[in-house]
Amino acid sequence: MFDHLPDGFTGVITGAGGGIGQAVIRALLDSSQPGRVIAVSRQTPTALQDIDDARLTTLALDLTREGGRLALQQYLDSEPIHLLFNALGTLHDEQRGIRPEKRLEQLDAESLMHLMHVNASTPSLLLATLKSSLQGKHPVIVTSLSARVGSIGDNGFGGWYSYRASKAAHNMLMKTASIELTRLNKESIVLCLHPGTTDTPLSEPFQARVPEGKLFSPAFVAQRLIEVIAARTPEDTGSFRDWDDNIVEW
Repeated sequence: MFDHLPDGFTGVITGAGGGIGQAVIRALLDSSQPGRVIAVSRQTPTALQDIDDARLTTLALDLTREGGRLALQQYLDSEPIHLLFNALGTLHDEQRGIRPEKRLEQLDAESLMHLMHVNASTPSLLLATLKSSLQGKHPVIVTSLSARVGSIGDNGFGGWYSYRASKAAHNMLMKTASIELTRLNKESIVLCLHPGTTDTPLSEPFQARVPEGKLFSPAFVAQRLIEVIAARTPEDTGSFRDWDDNIVEW
């Protein structure tokens, strides 16, 4: 599965309640290489309850809050993490009245800050909290889901101000973290990943505009992302790639 990681490696999957997170967990457990798979979500994901595998641990923690991040840190107790796959993210929230903006006048400070907090601040604060489990001499791969619309260079359509900005900020924070982690662990790899449009609740309101053949199942996306991750070496750290292993411009 992952040549860069040892047999019996420890993997932590955040956002385990979402479609991609769940699919990645199932794909990992289909392999004999992982020794522990720790699934973290705000609530215990019911979709994983059918899995009977002693290697799987589920933790109900809200990682968007400091208490949740500290609880995960305490649970790991500075033990090495070999794979950290972050699938946390938000695009719309009906309860909060958050939807992608089409025009400048639709920008709302509270909505902008919420997306910045979940999509950008939380992943980077998670790395800071788990730093003791990432540094050292053991091989580690840190991956975090981004989005092509977070690419400044690829922005030819406009709109979606808050989501674009939060993912662009996410990319900068991950890129910067990759430089520090290289100093702390020469065997570290940090990647931003664009999964493509995946058939999950996050994309559901916008699927009508997706071209035929471009709406992917979570299982397909998980398999493709694992293949992309598996092909990386420490020289690739700090890069931004899509599900088809193409480099996405910043």
